[in-house]
Amino acid sequence: MMTPKENFLELLKPNGQPDRQLCQYEALHMCLNDPINTYLRGNRKRGTVSKDRWGTTISFPADAPGPMPVTTDGLAVCPDITRWRETVHAPDIAACTEGWEACRAAARAACGEEKLLAGFMGTGIFEQCHFLMGFEDTLTNLYEHPQEMHALIDYITTYRLLYVKLLIDNLRPDVIFSHDDWGTKDALFMKPEMWREFFKEPYRRFYGYIRSRGVIAIYHADSYLVPIVEDMAEIGIQVWQGVLPENDIPALQQKLHGRLVLMGGMGAAIDRTDAAPEEIYGYAMDTLRRCCPGGHYIPSITYGLPGAVYPHVDEYIDRAIADYNRALHVPRFDLPPVPRRVRAVAVRQAAGAAVENGDVLARLAVALEKGQQKKVLTLCREALEQGRTPQEILSGGLIRGMNDLGEAFSANRAFVPEMLMAARCMTAALGELKPLMTGGNAKTVGRACIGTVRGDMHDIGKNLVKIMLEGSGVEVIDLGVDVTPEQFVETAKRQRCGVIACSSLLTTTMGEMRRVVTLAREAGIRDQVKIFVGGAPISQSFCDEIGADYYAEDAGAAAREAVKILKARKAS
Repeated sequence: MMTPKENFLELLKPNGQPDRQLCQYEALHMCLNDPINTYLRGNRKRGTVSKDRWGTTISFPADAPGPMPVTTDGLAVCPDITRWRETVHAPDIAACTEGWEACRAAARAACGEEKLLAGFMGTGIFEQCHFLMGFEDTLTNLYEHPQEMHALIDYITTYRLLYVKLLIDNLRPDVIFSHDDWGTKDALFMKPEMWREFFKEPYRRFYGYIRSRGVIAIYHADSYLVPIVEDMAEIGIQVWQGVLPENDIPALQQKLHGRLVLMGGMGAAIDRTDAAPEEIYGYAMDTLRRCCPGGHYIPSITYGLPGAVYPHVDEYIDRAIADYNRALHVPRFDLPPVPRRVRAVAVRQAAGAAVENGDVLARLAVALEKGQQKKVLTLCREALEQGRTPQEILSGGLIRGMNDLGEAFSANRAFVPEMLMAARCMTAALGELKPLMTGGNAKTVGRACIGTVRGDMHDIGKNLVKIMLEGSGVEVIDLGVDVTPEQFVETAKRQRCGVIACSSLLTTTMGEMRRVVTLAREAGIRDQVKIFVGGAPISQSFCDEIGADYYAEDAGAAAREAVKILKARKAS
């Protein structure tokens, strides 16, 4: 029987012949304590706030599974991309010269003859950008300051190349395991063309260097990356770890023909404290029967390091893999695929040139969709000169444009940067319109409070929903991240909110949503407020189980449903 290492190496060959399915990370020993990693990340301690070697503030709450960057409230290292050279300084990792021999000896001893030694590199090129300036600014700067972003990305890439050279020279690993998330579970963060323009060549340099040293290149991203998966194979990635089931693994296997090993398939939805053994085992076995026959696949949890949050989950995943291997001689049967969710949104033809000479409000909607702030402001003034009321401009132009963009986002025809730029247009336009409205206030359809639940510091999804709600005429009270159930309910009660919107990315924090529902009932406001839940591990079944009202699959869908609910409440 082959060792795990031998099986892994067979998988890398287009016509390789492994003798069984590998079990998660069994072929890899992850070295996480090399001198560079210790220097860069060693001060990240649970229950503390610290700064990393780039100067980014890192928060690690005591009850959170991991640390997160903080770039709000004036803490961004790079608040102005046009002056990034004044504030952005790469860590001096060339000084990390001590401790390599002992680290290498311990790591090799742990590997033995059966495993490959993997050097670990967290915080990739894109992630480093938003660690320095924030997620929203990173994406909008790709549009608004492309030259400076190219320069900053090149600077970070040069640093990453020095980093990987030192790591390979001193640790002498078999594998480099690097992280960089490029999307959500449903879509890329940006258009594929934009990813190719800014990140493809830097990563070709990075992975090309790794391959030139005879080292295996593993890339982690628990994201939807189907539009660029062939690019990933082209630039030198050999294993994509973290492949979510939403990527439709069997379809990718047919497309790739062995050019890229896919490692994952066991999504976070199964990693719950209340997941029963039979549920975990059945989920894992279904995944194996669906994905293993296509070859060049390693079943594993989709996280970027070994181990589920709840150890019993790994136990039953591993048991399913062992049973599958024992039954390889049994003829397989095909299960229905688990495709990526298809968003049921009608495709709207882009207006574009057809309205250039048309109604001013139609032109305003299109300009907002395109993120053309100067044009949006000019058209607002033109509409006012024509005698249109501020409320007409808001509803017939601005909100119309945001709604159209929301539909495009839901159908994966628009991406996060376009949403952010449109939101900035909306903010600028409202700044001019609000003083002209009665009392200086725009009429809203209602009020909502929103936040990421306690124990979770992720805010990207929450911010997108906020943008769409505000763009649809909802007054939003943003509670931020790490929000307690008590804060949600107290705010909703005090501010007379018609909607509470709770976001979560971590399975460990999902239970906080249940507590929000319970507290709303105890506070006597359950019949007055609708509770929305959303985030990567959330599903309609979970929404139903905890007694929430609406599962938001994406920002556009959440906004449309919230507006409908709030309008109905206002009319009653």
